[in-house]
Amino acid sequence: MLAECDVTTRLPARDLNRARKFYSEMLGLEPVEERPGGLRYRSGNHFFVLFQSAGAASGSHTQIAWEVSNIEEIVAALRARGVVFEEYDLPGLTTINGIAEIAGNYPSKGIGERGSWFKDSEGNLLSLGQPVR
Repeated sequence: MLAECDVTTRLPARDLNRARKFYSEMLGLEPVEERPGGLRYRSGNHFFVLFQSAGAASGSHTQIAWEVSNIEEIVAALRARGVVFEEYDLPGLTTINGIAEIAGNYPSKGIGERGSWFKDSEGNLLSLGQPVR
């Protein structure tokens, strides 16, 4: 039943105008639809929504991820726009210049993944992932 249905990510935003500015200026994304209390974005063949919320994003886990083919290029381009990447030094996960090498990580399409993480203006944890084949 659900296997044939599309999935859409929903991210909370305490300040929808601030979030819209972040996604536009930092990520180069513009909404494809706007309604009171929400913005809908398209990225590739998928959609995600920012919605006005009094709740706070946990920021403790990845909430949306983009699969990229050249992570260094994308990280450099986003840094040039002012995006700040998270740095981690944890058992099994260490970033160097904002990028981690993750062996055997799901949902990699290969033998692992290269990943990086950053927070949006609302505290949502976003990521980039490049499959390692």
